[in-house]
Amino acid sequence: MQPRLNPYQLAPETMKPMIDLEASVKASGLEPSLIELVKIRASQINGCAYCIHMHTHDARAKGETEARIYLLDAWRESPLYTDRERAALAWAEAVTLVSHTHVPDDVYAQVRAVFSEVETVKLTMLVATINAWNRIAISFRSLHPVNG
Repeated sequence: MQPRLNPYQLAPETMKPMIDLEASVKASGLEPSLIELVKIRASQINGCAYCIHMHTHDARAKGETEARIYLLDAWRESPLYTDRERAALAWAEAVTLVSHTHVPDDVYAQVRAVFSEVETVKLTMLVATINAWNRIAISFRSLHPVNG
């Protein structure tokens, strides 16, 4: 696979709002581990190798365990995730697959049981942001490092 183009070089002024949005998500107050789990899960659903590689690396650097990373695709069957993480992952899946799920009321109720209204907005912006990044990386065939 060959990368198609580099949007940061070609249109830095257009990419800047995405970079600013990413900074806002990181500074949102949501737990860094939760942010990385959501980014990985959405990237798995979207099939974005570049983002999966990046966010699994970032998660490990922030202390995430190998088991929790490996089992993320089957989080419903694993006791390794907290209720808050489970709610965030369910929300991430429903929002990522919005055309199929229409984000059901039971998933919203699950999120609201462990996230405040403000946190729910922040979580939704996290999901929206990683979905945008996935679409950028996939469209332009961003290539993850291949050295290991």
